[in-house]
Amino acid sequence: MPYAVRARRAVQETVSGLPREFWWLWTSTLVNRLGAFVATFMALYLTLDRGYSATYAGLVAALHGLGGVVSSLGGGVMTDRLGRRPTLLIAQSSTAASVALLGFVRDPVAIAGVAFLVGMASNASRPAVQAMMADIVRPEDRIRAFSLNYWAINLGFAVSSMAAGFIAEVSYRAGFLIEAGMTMVCAVLVFLRLPESKPAATVAETAAAPRDDSVSLRTVLRDGPFMSVVGLSFLVALIFQQGAVGLPVAMGEAGFTPAEYGMAIAVNGVLIVVLQIPVTRFIQHRDPRRLLVVSSVLAGYGFALTAFAGSLGVIALTVCVWTLTEIVNAPTQTSLVVRLSPVHGRGRYQGMYTMSWSVAALVAPLLSGFVIDRFGAEWLWGLCALVGTVAGLGYAVLMRRVSEEGEKTANEGEKAATETDGDKDQDRDQDQDQDQDQEETRTAGGGLRVADGVRGESRSGGTL
Repeated sequence: MPYAVRARRAVQETVSGLPREFWWLWTSTLVNRLGAFVATFMALYLTLDRGYSATYAGLVAALHGLGGVVSSLGGGVMTDRLGRRPTLLIAQSSTAASVALLGFVRDPVAIAGVAFLVGMASNASRPAVQAMMADIVRPEDRIRAFSLNYWAINLGFAVSSMAAGFIAEVSYRAGFLIEAGMTMVCAVLVFLRLPESKPAATVAETAAAPRDDSVSLRTVLRDGPFMSVVGLSFLVALIFQQGAVGLPVAMGEAGFTPAEYGMAIAVNGVLIVVLQIPVTRFIQHRDPRRLLVVSSVLAGYGFALTAFAGSLGVIALTVCVWTLTEIVNAPTQTSLVVRLSPVHGRGRYQGMYTMSWSVAALVAPLLSGFVIDRFGAEWLWGLCALVGTVAGLGYAVLMRRVSEEGEKTANEGEKAATETDGDKDQDRDQDQDQDQDQEETRTAGGGLRVADGVRGESRSGGTL
């Protein structure tokens, strides 16, 4: 009974105090992810239903990712200039239209072009969602709000992966139309329930704010330790991307059905929903170097185990392995990025870090398609193990360097503090000598000269 009471209290503390607008935005996010189909099953649709090669499927997935990279900047500009609500309406309406169109086009060039448009439209709403959430939620509640939004994303992904797998066995086109319909439902929710949240003073405050050019993109690129993190993050992202691009193609060639892939990949979303918060609380005081090294290596070898998986149950176990490493790696790596980012340049640093995942989303489909077509899926899983090992070694070297620089900075600070304390002691001795001289002077009747000396100089011209 006490456990049930504590659990109920924990749930109440997690969801209470957030504004009604947040929950409508949260609902829109959940509905959007419940209808997700294209990103998960595009590779299976192209290779099994349309009969294209894995290389072509990888090219289409890469174009979809490229559209997302382009619109991440455009969506941010629209969010600031047009507002959060108009940007959401335009992005979600465009996504619904382009996804529906993708289910009907047949020409390979047209498929690639529409996939690019889908990537642009679907990703353009992300800056608006994040900005609106920051607008309507109090600063002290934002971490909790973003965590709940992340939870909704993964819950929707887990459910949609299983459902879409069964839908694909009936009709891929039905999956496209269902996603288009649910995305339009999101747009209707935004139109009916979410008012514009852009602060009225934002433009004026931005114009009046002083510019800070002390940290530029060149500064970020010249930051060796941070760019090392970006490079290692790119390697780790290449590994995790295989769950969406390499695994479905390999399972399809091995004779597994789309529904079986949906059940396997749904394990990823379910575990993240269930374990993300408790695992994060467990590792938050652990050695970050060890966490990054172990998670990177195990991620690679977790995917490598897929080469030996001959049944759905074993594949699901491999998904458990690399999902646990994802849960550990994500918050630890984010903490490292914050640690290495200067406060006044955090936006550019975070942008560069995010770009590593966007580029990986472009490269991973091309890489996996090429390797599977030319050498076989076993080589892809072996390559994952190699990349994970390289990333783990890189983190070990990087974290040692960061620790040494941190200790050096701490030692310099301690030395400076010691010197400051020494100066204070010396000043205190001088003040005591000065007080003694003043007392002797007053005794001799020279109080006026001492008073003048206290304000600036003594008769001899020396500074007191």
